[in-house]
Amino acid sequence: MSTPSLSAVTHDVITAYGNTATHVIKAYRAGGERVARLVDERWDRAFAESSSQLATEVRKNAKAAHDFVASYYQKGILVTSNGAEAVVNKVVELAGQGVKQVAANASRFEAQTGVTALSRIAQTALPAAEAVSKLASRIEVKSGELLGKIDDRPAKRRVSAVRKARARQAA
Repeated sequence: MSTPSLSAVTHDVITAYGNTATHVIKAYRAGGERVARLVDERWDRAFAESSSQLATEVRKNAKAAHDFVASYYQKGILVTSNGAEAVVNKVVELAGQGVKQVAANASRFEAQTGVTALSRIAQTALPAAEAVSKLASRIEVKSGELLGKIDDRPAKRRVSAVRKARARQAA
């Protein structure tokens, strides 16, 4: 089993936190949709009980107002959660590229100067980074489990880069 580089471990941490943030966003979306369903059910019951006492025009207006507000609520949930997911994905992508670039520049610097201080610092920091990576992985898994409890819709579960890397290392 080879020792991963500091940049690889850092990239795994970034990916794990990105996946955790995505789980939180999806939980927000699922919770918002659940609230909308509960409000709709409550509205339907109340409307059914009182609709016989309302004039036809009032019933139409009440139903139209409810549908209008409900549609904007649903759109708000989707727009905010999709926007947040896009931001998280872009931040993870850019942070990953930044880590790769820093690692490449450090390697070039050491090759040009012959000074290996950066490699020694990276080797010294690696155990702490691996501990943070394990913690980030646990948080990611727990957030995924929480999402599974909140989100009652069947969904595709994505395997994180951290889990894939650990599986490769274990093999």
